[in-house]
Amino acid sequence: MENRTGLLSNAIIWFGVAISVSEIEAGIGIGATTSLSSLWFPLILGHILGGILLFLVGYIGASIRQNAMEMTSSTFGRYGSKFFATLNVLQLVAWVAVLNSQGATALASLNLPISFPLTCVFLAALIALWVYLGLKRIEKVTTVIMTILTVLLVVLSFKLLGYASTEALPLNSTALGFWNIFEISIAMPISWLPVISDYTKDVEKPVKATVLSAVAYTIASLWMYFIGIEIANIGASYTIAQAILLANLGTVGIIIVVLSTITTNFMAANSAGESAKVIYNKLNPKVVGVIVSAISAVLAISGIMDHYIDFLYLIASVFAPMAAVLLVSFYISKDNLSDSRVWYWNMFAWLAGFIVYNITLSMDSIFLGPTLLAIIVSAVLAYAGDLIFKKKKS
Repeated sequence: MENRTGLLSNAIIWFGVAISVSEIEAGIGIGATTSLSSLWFPLILGHILGGILLFLVGYIGASIRQNAMEMTSSTFGRYGSKFFATLNVLQLVAWVAVLNSQGATALASLNLPISFPLTCVFLAALIALWVYLGLKRIEKVTTVIMTILTVLLVVLSFKLLGYASTEALPLNSTALGFWNIFEISIAMPISWLPVISDYTKDVEKPVKATVLSAVAYTIASLWMYFIGIEIANIGASYTIAQAILLANLGTVGIIIVVLSTITTNFMAANSAGESAKVIYNKLNPKVVGVIVSAISAVLAISGIMDHYIDFLYLIASVFAPMAAVLLVSFYISKDNLSDSRVWYWNMFAWLAGFIVYNITLSMDSIFLGPTLLAIIVSAVLAYAGDLIFKKKKS
């Protein structure tokens, strides 16, 4: 009998994914440039829609028992699947490096007697060990770690609530518009769309486990954004490390940064191995994950954080329209999936969404935002193609 993961395991995994320095940084960015009264609705809306997309995509993998990139082959064909798997590996390598760099930067700001490069290597080594041991072997350890991390973050949250704003926003700061906040909010769950099925494919109960995964991620992500907004409310120039020191949580803060970096980066590095297997099926996913962890240290040291925001947008521009076409294909176009012409059309639908995203990205606070516009365009084109090919068959 195959090993299947239970409901609690999946909830813990995806709760841990959202607990990361990057999510807190995103909250700081929103809180430092926007009044509290105008940020909550777009922030929550973005997370809810992102969570729904996570569920819909994750359920596909859970129902057909395929990982995130394997399941794209029925929609985009064999070579289309390899194309997206290659892009996914590249973005996951960079994503692990970004998270590694953020964690190392936060630790360096806590006045530790260790250099930034050595901190990057240390974090990468822990992530590589996690990947090598595997999810099933460290399931109980992960549960304990997540319990500790949750308690520590609760303490940090309450400590930060005790500090009022001490700085006004800079005079030259430009408040973010509704759709700008929405875009930053939905960007995080979107970044995990090409990953979630790597874990839901092994669940015992597809619907319940996928719902719990999406809900756990959404709640934890909103919490991290809230912590970031709390930090920004202390002062517009405050960082995670400064907030930790202000709250007198030096050692606790170190534990929070290290554990949160590991819990999130493990998932990304492990999924890079899963995607690499789609590109070349003889590759060992664990070995690839370890290599990705090593590369991430090199990239983090080289200064990948300078391009962090642009990188987040790049992920959304590729995988949001891909997910849109995938959803139409799985939930609507089941009869046409063996037709190679449909694969070509679906690639065109994806490309159209990709182009729309990158064109609208430069338009400040455009209605619906680049992500939703790209999703709508790709979904409509994919559905139109389905109607055309069904009509030709009949």
